[in-house]
Amino acid sequence: MRILICEDSVLLREGLIRLLEDAGHQVVAALPDADGIDDAVADTEPDLCVLDVRLPPTRTDEGIRAALRIRAQRPELPILVLSQYVEERYAADLIAGRGGGLGYLLKDRVADVAEFVQTVEQIAGGDTVFDPEVVAQLLSRRTRDERMQRLTDRESTVLALIAEGKSNQAIAQTLYITEGSVEKHITSVFSKLDLEPDESGNRRVLAALAHIAHSGDAPQTGDVR
Repeated sequence: MRILICEDSVLLREGLIRLLEDAGHQVVAALPDADGIDDAVADTEPDLCVLDVRLPPTRTDEGIRAALRIRAQRPELPILVLSQYVEERYAADLIAGRGGGLGYLLKDRVADVAEFVQTVEQIAGGDTVFDPEVVAQLLSRRTRDERMQRLTDRESTVLALIAEGKSNQAIAQTLYITEGSVEKHITSVFSKLDLEPDESGNRRVLAALAHIAHSGDAPQTGDVR
């Protein structure tokens, strides 16, 4: 896999290069700031971009704004935001957009190297992975979602099970219905929550987040996919 890294800390940047290359991947560019990142993406055609949120010169939000820009220009390109901070405003915009794999991990909470590499590969493969602390901070800003009132009791139950991370098969077994019925309920949920079709699977993530925000429940698992 071809990876572009944008990280201002030289130690972390070099550490990521060594870690990812040792795992068999190729780092095609390693930038200390967001200047020139658009040209670097165009020149190197990476399979994944790893960006910090706060980069020079202001060290505020250059990295995540660059991620949004890349997402708009190349929606299919997977992106991993790796930072010490949750930039709530832009993170919400990032998750709401269509596109390929997407991740938001907090540096201080990455405790296992093998698990981190696996997560990178999952995001490159199209998965959506968010640190639960990121999810919690995003949800703390959300208010009661009136769209949830459109759902029937059965649809609300299906959505709650989605938010627990259950597959369609597991939902069918739990509710003693067919997988076909589950798929019909999920399609109806997406429609009533105004989630337009995409190929990335982000609708399932957004629907789960809407449920959690509405109910006030904490995420059940370490990630939402």
